[in-house]
Amino acid sequence: MLFARSLKKAAVPSSLIQYPSPANLHSNRISLHVSEDGSSCWVYVASGSHVYRILIGRDTSTLCTIMVPINPTQQRFDACEIPPPNTQPCCGTDSSSRPLLDQAGQASKVSLKDSLVDEGKDSLLIPEQTQVLDSAIVNRCPHRSEIQTIVLNETESSDCLILGSVDSYGHLIVSKLDSGSEDVDKLTFSVSPRDFGVGEAGWAGLCFSPSQWSTTAVAHSFGKSIDLYDQDLHLRTLRTLWYPTAVSFVRDIYSGNDNSILAVTEGCQLSIWDLRIKEKGGCVHRICGSVGDIWYAVCNSSSGYIAVGGADRTMTVYDPRRWSATSRWVNCSKYEITGISFSSVDPDYAYIQGLDYEVFCGQWKERKKTFSFRGDSNWLGFSKCQNRDVLGGWCDSGSIFVADVVEGKEK
Repeated sequence: MLFARSLKKAAVPSSLIQYPSPANLHSNRISLHVSEDGSSCWVYVASGSHVYRILIGRDTSTLCTIMVPINPTQQRFDACEIPPPNTQPCCGTDSSSRPLLDQAGQASKVSLKDSLVDEGKDSLLIPEQTQVLDSAIVNRCPHRSEIQTIVLNETESSDCLILGSVDSYGHLIVSKLDSGSEDVDKLTFSVSPRDFGVGEAGWAGLCFSPSQWSTTAVAHSFGKSIDLYDQDLHLRTLRTLWYPTAVSFVRDIYSGNDNSILAVTEGCQLSIWDLRIKEKGGCVHRICGSVGDIWYAVCNSSSGYIAVGGADRTMTVYDPRRWSATSRWVNCSKYEITGISFSSVDPDYAYIQGLDYEVFCGQWKERKKTFSFRGDSNWLGFSKCQNRDVLGGWCDSGSIFVADVVEGKEK
């Protein structure tokens, strides 16, 4: 059984953020990374054409740093709290524990505790309020239009992270970041859209190959295309029948290869693409859902199952061995489903994000909710850490929620 060990809410002051950019209703503009020892968590959020980094300490003795979008003309203000003397300086601070600014940014620290979460009616988790003190910006993502998707990918090296971002015209920027306390410039490459940015702006998605970080897939809605890249080298273009809404690499259960199969939701269809073949453009299978109900989310579990969800408010799980529905969790969400993630602790659990402000965890085989929590406004982005059940969400109001989920028999 899974339960939330902690749920924190950081209310960003209105002086730090004016109006976050709206993007698309299913855009994913937040990504997380947890250190190996679990003592800190990095959160990246995007608003407008900028990306901001967040460092969160998860101990009672550490502080966390949250990077939030701020007005570039805003003056710097001093922090109200200083870390304990024995605490190592966080990212964005010097040896005197004073924040270091990166042009328009400021370093934000939030104090966290490890404690069980209070529950309300129907297992609704009540977040614990924390205080935002400062903020900072990532300067290696110079987009010219609104960012639609950011993805943080881990590499074999523990001191290196890969950050990818794509804007509404399909412009891709991938950067290597240092996972430690210092922000060191590393490899960065940029790929312009195939139509050179003269097409119509709209939703754009991004995913990395799990086995090869340099292989990326970029989906552009209005272009009805999926572009495959090896770093900045264009490999091929896949043409979809409908407007794509989500894209994800999936594992081939027969060969174990997770670098050649791509799952794409387009309209009310789920299409499966094999990058090793050219017949029919690479499309090997199509599954049609309810006509008129658009699917907005697709994800793959460690056991090989593929889940989709969307306007029908139903989570449908498919078995790729015979391409039939293994489970249908009908009307599990009050509104349209815009995000699904399988649990890294127990694949029988899944996290589902609704269009409004609710996220819940449940057993998809038994169709039973375990717990849920709500933001204070509509989600601008929601994401799960790649290898751990640490969830992060960013609301339209500017509030940031971070939940740590663990396995246990009882609370």
